[in-house]
Amino acid sequence: MAINDAQIVKMATQTIKIEAQTVAALANQLDEDFIAAVHCLFECRGRVIVTGIGKSALIGRKIVATFNSTGTPAIFMHAADAIHGDLGIILPKDVILCLSKSGETAEIKALLPFFKTRGNTLIAITSRKDGYLAAQADFCIHTPVPLEAEPNNLAPTASTTAQMVMGDALATTLLQLRGFDANDFAQLHPGGLLGKQLHLKVSDICHYNDRPEVLETATIRQTILEMTSKRLGCAVVVDNSGTVEGIVTDGDLRRMLEEKEKVAHLCAADIMTPNPKNIQSDALAIAALDLMSEYSITQLVVMEGEAYFGIVHLHDLIREGMVESGKWKVES
Repeated sequence: MAINDAQIVKMATQTIKIEAQTVAALANQLDEDFIAAVHCLFECRGRVIVTGIGKSALIGRKIVATFNSTGTPAIFMHAADAIHGDLGIILPKDVILCLSKSGETAEIKALLPFFKTRGNTLIAITSRKDGYLAAQADFCIHTPVPLEAEPNNLAPTASTTAQMVMGDALATTLLQLRGFDANDFAQLHPGGLLGKQLHLKVSDICHYNDRPEVLETATIRQTILEMTSKRLGCAVVVDNSGTVEGIVTDGDLRRMLEEKEKVAHLCAADIMTPNPKNIQSDALAIAALDLMSEYSITQLVVMEGEAYFGIVHLHDLIREGMVESGKWKVES
């Protein structure tokens, strides 16, 4: 069937609206069972065993990842594998979180007697309060889905979105109950860009750079040679005691040439930008990126207390993967 661009947008918009309405309605389902489930998970002395089948299993894996990254130990157990031997991963103190839209799936129904026999607390996330899973669960978190976003009302779309959102609601509530803060988060995310944002300090990257430095009395030629040799597009201007007085950047040189006919008699102090933007060496690198973004600049003077420590450049942050090359607006 041929469809035009307007129809494509219309169909996509309908999907988004259906799912948005489903998610918005979930706020009305935060009842006594949800509260009890949160307390149960918070007080759990074992792990949270998340299980499901089909699309619910995929959402379950995501919920497990979110739990683990926010301080709630969790394991995923596929319902089909569970009834063929994987039930051995469940320990007496574990809490079971079971996801199923209908609550009537054969594999799910086969699991429930085992949970009851072992005495594990069972929390259900289901769209049917009248389903078998809801009836057997200790706590039922209801995710009603009047309509799937798929035109035939068959493929899990709005229902899986609702499951994921409710899983996030559990995880973020538990996070706050545990007092889980940015430092805790950093301990669990040492790798990748997120790890760098939480761990990488300015001193970790700027020590690779030379320290471009000239005295206030340095000639323009001396200043340009220092900037060129250190290849950071700037030179920090200091007085005889080493105190930072200003900075000369490529932009300062351009403005000098635009405004001055003769430059031979000028010195660094004549063209520098006083009180340059700076950051402490023990600050997070992401803070340096935020400052550069705020002021549309490409370098910061790095200080250690009151002493000049070095330069951190935008290229350092690009090299660390903290910003994409070519996506930066710089004021001259």
